[in-house]
Amino acid sequence: MAINTLIMGAAGRDFHNFLTYFKNNKQYNVKCFTANQIPGISGKKFPKELSGSLYKNGISIYDEKDLPKLIISKKIELCVLSYSDLSNSEVMNKVAYIQSLGCDFMLLGPNSTQIKSKRPVISVTAVRTGCGKSQVTSHISKLLQDKKIKHAIIRHPMPYGILKNQIYQKFEKLSDLNKYQLTIEEREEFEKHLENGAIVYCGIDYNKIIKDAEKNSSIIIWDGGNNDFEFYKSDLKIVVLDPLRENNELNYYPGLTNLIRADIAIINKINSSNKKQINNCINNIKHKNKNCKIILTESIYELPKTNKKNILVIEDGPTTTHGNMNYGVAFLAAKKLNKKIINPKKFATGYYKEVYKKYNNLENIIPAIGYSKNQIIDLKNIINKIKPEAIFSGSPINIKKLLNLNYEVFDINYKIRDKNNLIKKNIYSFIRR
Repeated sequence: MAINTLIMGAAGRDFHNFLTYFKNNKQYNVKCFTANQIPGISGKKFPKELSGSLYKNGISIYDEKDLPKLIISKKIELCVLSYSDLSNSEVMNKVAYIQSLGCDFMLLGPNSTQIKSKRPVISVTAVRTGCGKSQVTSHISKLLQDKKIKHAIIRHPMPYGILKNQIYQKFEKLSDLNKYQLTIEEREEFEKHLENGAIVYCGIDYNKIIKDAEKNSSIIIWDGGNNDFEFYKSDLKIVVLDPLRENNELNYYPGLTNLIRADIAIINKINSSNKKQINNCINNIKHKNKNCKIILTESIYELPKTNKKNILVIEDGPTTTHGNMNYGVAFLAAKKLNKKIINPKKFATGYYKEVYKKYNNLENIIPAIGYSKNQIIDLKNIINKIKPEAIFSGSPINIKKLLNLNYEVFDINYKIRDKNNLIKKNIYSFIRR
């Protein structure tokens, strides 16, 4: 008898695990998915166009809070955890809870889920959300462009819209962002890469994606999401660490997996960290991965020039919500310029009331959240209620253009500074192999 299975996810790793391990596997009967972290995923169906002959009607997606009822009603025997950026204690609490309901528990590893590419793959992952993966990816992409090496960036999945329309996505120019009706979170990951002239892929079916990317690329760059490990077998594994979040590289799943497997560990944000924090990171790397090369980089940004005093700060959403950061680059810039930072909480309406209740660490910023049209409207409403003199935005996207704002908006984004050119040396050495 096939094992009745429930896949716990967040519209990303869960879909990939299904396609690479469960889809045509008659040992398992996948009864449903559950969704966490990302609002608006539950209530949808995994597309029948992808689910295969065993699941001709697609597979329903429920909220993870319904897990106990689902285990009973669907006679679930196995729960498979398939999402990332969880503390190790949170993972074990989920294990204990699932086992208390009588179920087995599974975590799938790289060998069971990774796809082999015909091209060399450089993967950029992290130990936590918000360490600076996209900065590193952009830096590597520019290095390859300088050598006139054709490459493609394949991004960790973010299918938050109509799933059957997001099976395969290819972005070659900024106008393609409108073609797929992307959320704010998706735009944050693609916009800068496109501005830099890179081709970016994303979607659900990563077998289809890699086949197209290989046609016109000599090298593939995997741009990871959260702290998940890569979907493709990687020839050069790079992991990014944040010394400001002490010991997160040891205490989060599957970030520790990335650290242990890495060829290169980049300790980012050293210009914002003290010597003790940096040395702690170095010691943790050496303890877990003795053969790993260590590179120290700075996250730098340009201060805006403005005489405006009262500033509203908007930051990257995932970094400041489930990434647990209280602030981002825009807040730091406002503080450095001695601006008066507006507290936006009391102006919150709609979905943002729930956001500030759930993430009560957020006091002086608005996280740029927009998984749906209503959430984007709520973001615009809170800004219009505040009527700021100016906005400092740490979101990688053009908030002013997207929301059609009438306020002065200063975009402030991090870039990697590799003083000793060690990333460059290692990438060019990899190319020469």
